[in-house]
Amino acid sequence: MRRIAGVLVAFTLFVGVFRPIVPRAQEKAWWKEGPVRPPAPDPLAKSLPLIRVAGNRFVDPQGQPVLFRGLSISDPDKIEAQGQWRRELFARVKELGARIVRIPVHPVAWRQRTPAGYLVLLDQAVRWCTELGMYVIIDWHSIGNLEMELFQDPMYDTSRKETFEFWRAIAQHFSGHNTVAFYEIFNEPTDFRGRLGTVSWTEWRELNEKIIRLIRAYDKETIPLVAGFDWAYDLTPLRYEPVQAESIGYVTHPYPMKREEPWEPKWEEDFAFAASQYPLFATEWGFWLRPGEKISEGHYGRRIVKFLEERGISWAAWVFDPEWSPRMLESWEEYRLTPYGQFIGQILRRSSER
Repeated sequence: MRRIAGVLVAFTLFVGVFRPIVPRAQEKAWWKEGPVRPPAPDPLAKSLPLIRVAGNRFVDPQGQPVLFRGLSISDPDKIEAQGQWRRELFARVKELGARIVRIPVHPVAWRQRTPAGYLVLLDQAVRWCTELGMYVIIDWHSIGNLEMELFQDPMYDTSRKETFEFWRAIAQHFSGHNTVAFYEIFNEPTDFRGRLGTVSWTEWRELNEKIIRLIRAYDKETIPLVAGFDWAYDLTPLRYEPVQAESIGYVTHPYPMKREEPWEPKWEEDFAFAASQYPLFATEWGFWLRPGEKISEGHYGRRIVKFLEERGISWAAWVFDPEWSPRMLESWEEYRLTPYGQFIGQILRRSSER
């Protein structure tokens, strides 16, 4: 038996040494693509002034407060699939008076396009925004309960691991690029009144703290934004348990249906109270118009803008798209605006003239 075993060992070694050499192109790779690597240095990375946090404000390098006003586009994957992904899109946003563009990245699109493929789109967006003098928010656009990994719709399905890997890739890729001013960690956290399980504020706070620490291992300058509960509306837990991280901002989405009128006292109670201590960013708001409806002085649109600006809260309206709602565009053709889109343009241009 020893002799037979010895022959088998020798034969195995012989085969291992003299196995046929398969050309690399024909080999089936057993490894997976590793982490996204840092991009080549961008000569335009420092074109825009670096934004940072000072007290309860976003400030420029001279320490002057910056109140951002802008809008969200739809997912770049959607826009590219419709043949509309081009610099002109961002030029039209700039013409409306926007100073910042929010870019929502849906988990399903990130996976299907692959991180490397999706970063091509984000690099183009950042380059165009840099050339046009606009800042960028990159938003991980999921809705649901990240703690229990239950989400409102399949397009929002993700996991803690995928979320960690997304922010690791994004932070490494855009570290040092001043145009990318904000990382919106998670679009709209909600348990959907128990339909998506349970999550406590402490669990949500701790999860965000982990993501922030991960981001800052790669990028110590871009500002993380943390959303409140109730689909990113309610920031009342900040009264007793703020996120344990410096130089961050908080997010609210004050849509009109969140509370009944009168809105202002409830907005103050639910999120605006925090603006005296922390920088806030209303990264989504918007409204729907009935046929023939006019935007009067007492209309939600005018009232929310006035309310935010009086408290130094930055904002970005939703959404510069002809299908997603509330839509600012009638169609992609010549970027024709809806009445709602015209209102957003008027507000942005008026603000940019100040």
